[in-house]
Amino acid sequence: MTTNQFEIPKTQKAVVFETNGGPLEYRDYPVPTPKPNEILINVKYSGVCHTDLHAWKGDWPLDTKLPLVGGHEGAGVVVAKGSEVKNFEIGDYAGIKWLNGSCQSCEFCEKSYEANCPSADLSGYTHDGSFQQFATADAVQAAHISQGTDLAEIAPILCAGVTVYKALKTADLAAGEWVAISGAGGGLGSLAIQYAKALGLRVLAIDGGDEKGQLVKSLGAEVFIDFTKTKDIVADIQKATNGGPHGVINVSVSEKAIEQSTEYVRSTGTVVLVGLPAGAVAKAQVFNAVVKSVSIKGSYVGNRADTREAIDFFERGLVKAPIKIVGLSELPEVYELMEQGKILGRYVVDTSK
Repeated sequence: MTTNQFEIPKTQKAVVFETNGGPLEYRDYPVPTPKPNEILINVKYSGVCHTDLHAWKGDWPLDTKLPLVGGHEGAGVVVAKGSEVKNFEIGDYAGIKWLNGSCQSCEFCEKSYEANCPSADLSGYTHDGSFQQFATADAVQAAHISQGTDLAEIAPILCAGVTVYKALKTADLAAGEWVAISGAGGGLGSLAIQYAKALGLRVLAIDGGDEKGQLVKSLGAEVFIDFTKTKDIVADIQKATNGGPHGVINVSVSEKAIEQSTEYVRSTGTVVLVGLPAGAVAKAQVFNAVVKSVSIKGSYVGNRADTREAIDFFERGLVKAPIKIVGLSELPEVYELMEQGKILGRYVVDTSK
């Protein structure tokens, strides 16, 4: 391990849980030592993702490591590196992503589907993540961040930004076409609107409440559909887009919203599944899906190229996450708001508080 000007403590502050659904404890925790292929990042800020809530509750069929430090949108400074690391130097800015590492040799890694690697290591799930002051990351997968970048602002890009950017690429839409974003007022949706606009798409935003309506319009949505007020959401969306959107990005965690998206999408259009509601099933009427030649695709997190491109949009000022900064010690309260569906934009935790 190489370390220069940074003094690395033995312990740090972290939010840890011992069992799924158990207490979220803000407490002292050992500082990890990077493996030969890893860097040690002094995490300054970390975004809070809905996936972190699922990991804590144990919602998914993939077991988490326990005890676990969650978080996978960490932005900070490299303070140490393993002996094999050649692509980062001490003092560089670096980002922690959901995909912490992969084998680099299976058929999926070879084809750049690194997130689908059977041996994938996941930050804040199978690997202690960014809700701590010092975290390790595989140097190959860690994100490069330009010096001088606002680390609080870029934190949500590392998962939310990359995820929706990849979803838009999966939808494979042309400039001028309509994209509907379901769950547009949340952390993922607010970024999806901006990436879609930057790609030249027309955006129809779907969410509930006047506050979210004002937010999505301010970010560039051309049309807002309030699902709490509409009497026929399928008809309203198809009318607003002259036949239905060419693509739909489902970032909400509503099973009903996913089903509706397969109904209002335009013929030959693409429905992209991104949000992961626990136990949900994606339903589509087979007759309509066949006759309309609808494609339904799942989109996971992006690869290294997607990450670099998504960060480039941010660094050029084309996207910006609406964030609220709170202390790391306040993370349990953020989880409560998330469970209640009261998150507007993206919460980012300051690890020094």
